[in-house]
Amino acid sequence: MRITDWPLEDRPREKLINHGEQTLTDAELIAIFIKNGIRGKTALDLAKELLQEYGNLKKLLTTSPTVLIKKHGIGKAKYAALKAALELGKRYRNGQIFLGQVLNNSRIVQTFLAERLQDYKNEVFACLFMDNHFRLLHFEELFHGTIHSAQVYPREIVRRGLAHNAAKLILAHNHPSGLSTPSSADQEVTELIKQSLALVDIEVVDHVIIGSNNHFSFAETGLI
Repeated sequence: MRITDWPLEDRPREKLINHGEQTLTDAELIAIFIKNGIRGKTALDLAKELLQEYGNLKKLLTTSPTVLIKKHGIGKAKYAALKAALELGKRYRNGQIFLGQVLNNSRIVQTFLAERLQDYKNEVFACLFMDNHFRLLHFEELFHGTIHSAQVYPREIVRRGLAHNAAKLILAHNHPSGLSTPSSADQEVTELIKQSLALVDIEVVDHVIIGSNNHFSFAETGLI
């Protein structure tokens, strides 16, 4: 039976409109983006099978595109719809920090950085550029690496800091391993970046490492 043959109150789209998106299961939300099923299976059936195969929503949505696209009943269009929905959600959450906001609260900064960097399977190095009053000027992902490391170039950070007319900045990167403890290389590159930026009067106020369930702040632990 097709979803369009179901009673109105059981259809995911109508359920969302009439009762709110929070009432839908993960499978029902995915089914809305899948839209159409295949012979013998509704969009909801396909969504349930995907969740069962991958275990949870996060693992499903971070699966390699080459794998998901090849799934029977998915393809490029449905994969694109799912990823677009994920990106919209990220951008909505990221709106909690806005240009001009004063970033003097470490918890808010760490939450923002976790939402941006936590799901990457490779290491990503980013910067929050601020003015002299800690007001956000720009956020930028500067270097993308492997699952183990990212090559960081202090000269490029200096260049971007000057381009944004920054007076202060916060360094950040994720650890795909899930552990947020800084390595000796993390501490060395932080010091090197500090020294490089000091030559152009830009202060490094923190370096945040994003793990799976916890984060590490150099400033909070006295390492910067």
